[in-house]
Amino acid sequence: MSRRFVWPKQDLVGAHQELTEPVVDLEGFFRGDEEAIKQASDIIKAACLQHGFFQVINHGVDLNLISLAHDHMHNFFKLPSCDKLRVQRLPGSLWGYSSGHADRYLSKLPWKETLSFGYNENCPNPIGIDFFKSTLGKDFEQTGLVYLKYCEAMKGLSLSIMELLAISLGVDRGYYRSFFEDGCSIMRCNFYPPCQEPGLTLGTGPHRDPTALTILHQDQVGGLEVFSDSVWQTVRPRQNALVINIGDTFMALSNGTYKSCLHRAVVTKYEERRSLAFFLCPKEDKVVRPPPDLVCNQGRRMYPDFTWSDLLRFTQKYYRADDATLQNFTKWIISPKSASL
Repeated sequence: MSRRFVWPKQDLVGAHQELTEPVVDLEGFFRGDEEAIKQASDIIKAACLQHGFFQVINHGVDLNLISLAHDHMHNFFKLPSCDKLRVQRLPGSLWGYSSGHADRYLSKLPWKETLSFGYNENCPNPIGIDFFKSTLGKDFEQTGLVYLKYCEAMKGLSLSIMELLAISLGVDRGYYRSFFEDGCSIMRCNFYPPCQEPGLTLGTGPHRDPTALTILHQDQVGGLEVFSDSVWQTVRPRQNALVINIGDTFMALSNGTYKSCLHRAVVTKYEERRSLAFFLCPKEDKVVRPPPDLVCNQGRRMYPDFTWSDLLRFTQKYYRADDATLQNFTKWIISPKSASL
């Protein structure tokens, strides 16, 4: 194994217990059952105060659509390398194919391949359907259509979860929903190949997502781990459930009340693993600040105002996302040096 894929021992400490994360049933929320909504928001609050992680069932997303999205992801990652490189992620771009992020980093490379693209339903071509057809050929035109439907479903679900997060924090139910309605989100397909020396590397290193909310569908192989109670804990895949975790942007929007989830992914020697990740983001020029009532109740602001484009630029050009991204970004954004960059 190349030394570029080897991670420090402190990052490779094993997980020896399973996380007993809460499972939130959304059926009552979609029915408008106030008692069920209160129960769901209470469960979410407890999870977000502790580690920022939970799973949802009865989420309203068509299971056949999820299966189709996995099938199209499988078809892409099984292409010859020369074909995948036709959509290679270019320096400075968020979109395209990447193998181990070797184009961005020189060490601690993740043992994975990714395909990323944006989604904005307010654009004429919300995920760039031509991205697939023009670069990979007509056989992949259907892939673009499947991911368009998938992203539409994920965006709708994420806005519903934003309502529950608002209720759990005691702020206006529509506050966060309206904040994210016009945002451009990120869709990423992850492929983790088998690894002959899985004890030396990671599929994804320890980090907190800089985005606001992540909705993940993982296959049944397992590999996702969450840091809680000062130890790494495994997350057992749940059939038909979706994984939700809070990111740094929402941590700032909650004025630090809710935790951005620290997580990682491990790999195995014999099995490949795939996952679909949808990252909810605000519009790039929108100012990220918590609701005034929340700040008033807590007595002080935890983070300065910033825009999503500021944080995105920081993580793409100056800083590799880890467990302290938001703290270091806060120092960077208020420094005179950042204003001139």
